[in-house]
Amino acid sequence: MKQILILNGPNLNLLGKREPTVYGNQSFEEYFRSLKPLFQEVELHYFQSNHEGALIDKIHEVGFSFDGIVINAGGYTHTSVALADALSAVPVPAVEVHISNIHARESFRQHSYLTSRCKGMICGLGLKGYELAVRYLLG
Repeated sequence: MKQILILNGPNLNLLGKREPTVYGNQSFEEYFRSLKPLFQEVELHYFQSNHEGALIDKIHEVGFSFDGIVINAGGYTHTSVALADALSAVPVPAVEVHISNIHARESFRQHSYLTSRCKGMICGLGLKGYELAVRYLLG
């Protein structure tokens, strides 16, 4: 059975509470429960951390054995060369996801250190972007 990791970075543990006009009213745990039945042929895993090192450790842990990573690195998207290097260091394909349209927000959010290390990027489609990223990885 294929295995895909959904990896969320800082502040995404607050989905459903944080800026609902930008990020919606649903927690990621609620969304994840509704996502899993859509992919019964896949073992979906979810990990969230507010700590950069924990995200890097998780990429190292699954990067040689899983079939894909869906990553929303939150604010680390725009600052973390280390996360980009971790994605480059492993052979597993990754798709970058952003709930909001980062290109329609503040200028500092419009640069991603991760995009060049990923197969693609989905942004601005809300939580639906995660489903689309999984579908792409299943190709």
